[in-house]
Amino acid sequence: MRRRALIALLAAPGIASAHTGEPLAPHDLWAAWQFDPWITIPLAITAILYARGARKSRGITAAEITCFWSGWGILFIALCSPLHTLGEVLFCAHMTQHELLMLAAAPLLVLARPLAALLWGLPMEWRRRAGRLSRTRTFQKIWIFISAPFVAWLLHAIVLWTWHAPVLFDATLTNDAVHAAQHISFLGSALLFWWSLFHGSRRREYGAAVLYIFTTGVHTSILGALLTFSHSVWYPVYTSTMLWGLRALEDQQIGGLIMWVPAGVVYVAAALGLLAAWLRESDVLLEGRKYAQ
Repeated sequence: MRRRALIALLAAPGIASAHTGEPLAPHDLWAAWQFDPWITIPLAITAILYARGARKSRGITAAEITCFWSGWGILFIALCSPLHTLGEVLFCAHMTQHELLMLAAAPLLVLARPLAALLWGLPMEWRRRAGRLSRTRTFQKIWIFISAPFVAWLLHAIVLWTWHAPVLFDATLTNDAVHAAQHISFLGSALLFWWSLFHGSRRREYGAAVLYIFTTGVHTSILGALLTFSHSVWYPVYTSTMLWGLRALEDQQIGGLIMWVPAGVVYVAAALGLLAAWLRESDVLLEGRKYAQ
């Protein structure tokens, strides 16, 4: 009964700005929550399945549970809070939303290793079907290919740069399907990217993982710098920025800084974490060789 109530609540019609059809104004911000069924129902189902399946007796650790709910909460904030509606008015808010998806929610969900818990949350027959599907040769070949660190790195880079082309980015604010495709591809490619680095690589490939994170940080910083230092507006669809005391170019520059500086810090921290793990692994191997001698 509680689960049905939760789904009904999250699937309620979106609470848009107080003046429907008009650009979001500052005084309407806190009323601008969005409960789109296409977003909230999948979030609710995922939460219910994980709550059912996440048990310490099944090998799910407290740290993994914390990572999952933290990542899930960030997804909810990015996609349902007033930040989502504000992103239709301010480019910098839209950029913040994307960074939350790719640099906060995605790595936390990957660290949570939620697949086992989600499968345990399914009915028995569905778990068996999922197991049979995962063992098919076609599925395994596709997964091995797309989860290879270089392929995941390349896909994530292509997605990131392609969607920042002005014609596509502008289309996200005029077409809901395009907007949904952007968010799905950002989150999906980010999940694949972080999974390939944290779980997909063998331990001896820590060095390559550090390189992939470093190069991702470099090319995203370049994109952020281009947005920051540009003397022209890339996305003319943002025409209501003056409601928030910003010119369109200033809004774009703030968005570029968000991609450039805070995002760069996340990549550096992740690279340092993998580098530390690499060094610890090397120390263990050296100690093992000493004892063997």
